[in-house]
Amino acid sequence: MLTHTFCHIPGVGPASERKLWECGLLCWQDFLQAYPEVPFSPRKSEHIRDHLEKSAAALRARDHRFFAEALSSRDCWRAFPQFADSAVYLDIETTGLGESAEITMIGLYDGDSYRPYIKGQNLADFADDIAAFSLIITYFGTAFDLPFILRGFPFLRLPQIHIDLCYPLRRLGYTGGLKNIEEQLGIQRSEDTHGLSGHDAVRLWREYERGNARSLDLLVRYNQEDVVNLQRLMHISYPKLIERLGFPFA
Repeated sequence: MLTHTFCHIPGVGPASERKLWECGLLCWQDFLQAYPEVPFSPRKSEHIRDHLEKSAAALRARDHRFFAEALSSRDCWRAFPQFADSAVYLDIETTGLGESAEITMIGLYDGDSYRPYIKGQNLADFADDIAAFSLIITYFGTAFDLPFILRGFPFLRLPQIHIDLCYPLRRLGYTGGLKNIEEQLGIQRSEDTHGLSGHDAVRLWREYERGNARSLDLLVRYNQEDVVNLQRLMHISYPKLIERLGFPFA
């Protein structure tokens, strides 16, 4: 999908992108081969060509930073196939929502293995480990997970492409919290974690602090299901987004 995208170019919006597709210029290579016989002014055509050459070079170099900066937040999902092999699904748990709230754990799932980073154990390792990934996928991470992380790790930078599934799913008509959307799409939670919410995650952490190790075990399982299910939601939503937007190469 990324190589069919033109709206990451400054000055090229959805209407111009659609115009290119309708003229049969469905991907970067189509445009570069047709240049300068393209349906724009010479100045705009040259601007697009230059940016596409930079885009192609960045993709060959696997330069995720280029696309993290170039793509709007609503279009970051388009980069999924090209960077899926370096993607990580992320979810945090906290002591609450206020300014004084702290991260209690961060869960990462790379599609094969899950790793929890737990306060008082290995939470500091997260800062080094997240650097191995090019693409971060969350649910409502723009407003919740990533601001909490950057507040808790003030020297950390997150230059990765970020797909916040809350917004693509909303465009597809799925609204509400993560658990509600999972139910709408037929994703079932385990018997142990079914019905648990963010409020329960706070409660489980408090119980753990009072000495209940089983509460931490349940909190970890709850967090693990969050991130594993994010992968399922990503794979469900990606083809639906292409279909809904009516891309001519779908």
